[in-house]
Amino acid sequence: MTQKEQIEKTIAFVKDTLVDAEGGHDWFHTLRVYNNSLLISNKEDVDSFIVSLGALLHDIADSKFTNGDETIGPKLAREFLTSIQVEKNVMEHVILIIENISYGGGNETQKFKSPELDVIQDADRLDALGAIGIARTFNYGGFKNRALYNPDIQPNLNMSKEEYKKSTAPTLNHFYEKLLLLKDRMNTKTGQQIAANRHEFMVQYLEQFYAEWEGEK
Repeated sequence: MTQKEQIEKTIAFVKDTLVDAEGGHDWFHTLRVYNNSLLISNKEDVDSFIVSLGALLHDIADSKFTNGDETIGPKLAREFLTSIQVEKNVMEHVILIIENISYGGGNETQKFKSPELDVIQDADRLDALGAIGIARTFNYGGFKNRALYNPDIQPNLNMSKEEYKKSTAPTLNHFYEKLLLLKDRMNTKTGQQIAANRHEFMVQYLEQFYAEWEGEK
């Protein structure tokens, strides 16, 4: 089986697996991450095949939807990659990408680094920024029945990974606990450039949000 055929089979597998996924973590999120990964890859010295597989499988079983179990995604990916006869060294790299791509509160030390992970991580984080990032954030907040905003509940910038995963804070807090921090955590120059524009859009959005909240506009 050629690499092109393996990518095509991976696309079909992911689309089928995520058919009923929450709107911010569905096939279209994966497709955006995949496309942005390819865009960033054009200016980086990376293995494009590993980037393609890693991007397509990065959210195949997000732990937010598996009761916090972080082993399901890598296991599912390994079973699938084995079934389409992906070479072992490629498969192991993709598994490490899936295991290490998550933000996880931002205070954990990442256990694995590679240029391919850098590219996919930037692409994934870009989808958490800008107009789409805002839409995804409130979509997930609604999915979890969280308040939009509560001025009495302040953002927590020092959460452990477990605290971050279990947080039930209002959706707007997520901007400060993650989204506004991503611009300075991008790995590639292309990611940094795109993130800067999307970051500014979110800052403007928050200014408008607070003005409307206070009845000023």
